[in-house]
Amino acid sequence: MKALVYGGPGQKSWKDVPEPTITDPGDAIIKVETATICGTDLHILAGDVPAVEPGRVLGHEAVGTVVDVGSGVSGLREGDRVLASCISACGVCRYCRSGSYGQCLGGGGWILGHRVDGVQAEYVRLPFADLSTYKLPANVTDEAAVMLADILPTSYEVGVLNGRVRPGDTVVVVGVGPIGLAAVLTARLYSPAHIVAVDRAASRLQAAKQFGADIAVSADEDPLEVVQAVTGGLGADVVLEAVGTPQSFETCTTLVRPGGRVANIGVHGKPATLHLEDLWIKNVTITTGLVDTYSTPDLLTMLAAGQLDVGQIITHRFPLGDIMAAYDVFARPAETGALKVVLSAG
Repeated sequence: MKALVYGGPGQKSWKDVPEPTITDPGDAIIKVETATICGTDLHILAGDVPAVEPGRVLGHEAVGTVVDVGSGVSGLREGDRVLASCISACGVCRYCRSGSYGQCLGGGGWILGHRVDGVQAEYVRLPFADLSTYKLPANVTDEAAVMLADILPTSYEVGVLNGRVRPGDTVVVVGVGPIGLAAVLTARLYSPAHIVAVDRAASRLQAAKQFGADIAVSADEDPLEVVQAVTGGLGADVVLEAVGTPQSFETCTTLVRPGGRVANIGVHGKPATLHLEDLWIKNVTITTGLVDTYSTPDLLTMLAAGQLDVGQIITHRFPLGDIMAAYDVFARPAETGALKVVLSAG
């Protein structure tokens, strides 16, 4: 079969690899029908995630059809159409028992495309299949469902819920790529007074307005002046960091009001300065997190009920075999206008 293989920083190739097989009774094998590329994949290719070894098949967001299951799998059968979660869960360790699946001690957590071969392939082995897949309702399309593999639960849990967005809040989203746009979309569920989008790309700021941000400001201007103008000089109640650079994180800490919350969603590959000389007296809460995907069932219910419109995140579509071209488009969003690219099997 063909798969997208990581060859080390800056290196990737679409090439023949052996088809996956059942290696544990809890495994399932799915034929990948729809997949996508995550900003984290770009971080891997930049060398920001050294745990990923050369030879690893990348990708952790997919929808597919079950073609084989291990003897220990009870909830799936051949032919089931499923969402493959970006997080795998053993279900029995201390963290899994508390719903913190991203911190799984039993061999799960974020492993797909990280510590085991991922989903940017024609077939993939899914460990802990009963707890790490979701059967899809007939009225939910593959394209919509794949947005729930990672970006929607990540933005919702690590951003909106960690940031404790409440009615009437002023929420600032720094970085409105796919994760930031999903944060805008899910923050709206809590009726904030203002959602301020900050980015350098005009196309992404325009997209943020379409997703529900009422204010869009270029990062090259003065976001602080804009935020203070709509909050009577206080600053934002909640600031969501969705870029993953030192500058974006430090910007977030300047925009938050005393007593406010900064929720870091972005993947960081370099140190960021924490200006405690300014923050220690301001009662500011800063949270970090890896998604646990405990919210996926709720998000899937909302999606099936028509309460979430995720289709507008998708800007480009490619056959799975054109994944190298898809990576090129996704990696140059300022030029291509790419938000989320979708790869579909023929």
